[in-house]
Amino acid sequence: MIEDNIQALRRIARITSGKDTAEDKVWCVIAGNVELIDDIVYKAIASNRSVKILFREHVIIDEDKLSKKFDFIMLYGTSFKIDELKKFCEEHGGAFIRITHSYLSNEPNLMVFIAPDNVIKNTVASMEKSKISLDILVESQTTAFIDVDFSSKVKLPKFIKKALRPIYVAGDVVLSAVLVSLENNEDIFKVQSIATSNKIFVIDFKDYDMEATK
Repeated sequence: MIEDNIQALRRIARITSGKDTAEDKVWCVIAGNVELIDDIVYKAIASNRSVKILFREHVIIDEDKLSKKFDFIMLYGTSFKIDELKKFCEEHGGAFIRITHSYLSNEPNLMVFIAPDNVIKNTVASMEKSKISLDILVESQTTAFIDVDFSSKVKLPKFIKKALRPIYVAGDVVLSAVLVSLENNEDIFKVQSIATSNKIFVIDFKDYDMEATK
């Protein structure tokens, strides 16, 4: 009887606090260089099934004469394990976005944008000028390097490319991951069109059966 009362009080406290417990499950998106995402994959696989890998993408963005390369991954797992991955991600310069059940329940039309930071800022400004009602809920930026190389269109001897490459790799290429909410359903297609035309990768949660990931 006492144990039942304790369990009931814990459930009430959990509901009223609105906070995740270690046993709660959440989603997350992590973006960064290939080495970081490889490490995240290993940790997820070694988590004794506490973390599920939903998908991973390798992205190459060609801008002028350069190619910017990065990976991102979406995971679903216990709050405790996801927090461990968040700490590891931040220590190694990755961008991390946590998506809780409360976001899915209370926020309309959730999306995650992933792209170089300057591209996302310029695109969000364009959306605002287009009178799109958009809320930024969470944002995160990388602090570690993003792989930058000459695009295949650049015709230079290999030894020159090799000599110049460290200059571009050391450049200030910041990758951002941003969780946004759209107020109006009719803006979804418009936002997707603007984002993709600006080479922003978009994760639209309506395209995924989030309940099926549980």
